[in-house]
Amino acid sequence: MEIKEIEGAIEAILFAAGDSVELLQIAAAVGHDAETTRKVLHNMMDRYRQEQRGIQIIEMEHAYQMCTNKKYYEQLIQIAMHPKKPALTDVMLETLSIIAYKQPVTRIEIEKIRGVKCDHAVNKLLEYDLIKELGRLDAPGRPIVFGTTEEFLRSFGVQAVEELPALDPVRMEDFKAEAEEEIQLKLNV
Repeated sequence: MEIKEIEGAIEAILFAAGDSVELLQIAAAVGHDAETTRKVLHNMMDRYRQEQRGIQIIEMEHAYQMCTNKKYYEQLIQIAMHPKKPALTDVMLETLSIIAYKQPVTRIEIEKIRGVKCDHAVNKLLEYDLIKELGRLDAPGRPIVFGTTEEFLRSFGVQAVEELPALDPVRMEDFKAEAEEEIQLKLNV
């Protein structure tokens, strides 16, 4: 490997790790001894500093880590203070509303209401911290029950689930009738 390839490999390792990596691990990964790898790392550190790059490599007790240059803290804060809100698809909103109104609820109950699988939507809602696992139902298979989180309340501007708008009984009956028609159509096919 020539020097540019070694540097590229080191950058990839440190970037992907996101945390500090021992010198010996880096050396083994790039196929060189520790002293050569250390010299390459220090050359990279010096060059990053001279070029006033947005990233830097720092050394901590025989380990190295790639991180942002503190010189650009103000610019980073501008982005960090305005995180991108997760976009909720119609499927995720529908799944979230079922969980909000029916909690605690199992995945099977959600799927029964929706009529289709909801694995992806539930996983995304968990990832966005809008729902959480409340425990397991004392039933065969011990299914997980879901409920909403404080992040859900913050996101929707309510202090408690009880503050969610009440379901219109007339529309509820319409929804039930539609669901029953769909079930009958599926059974007749």
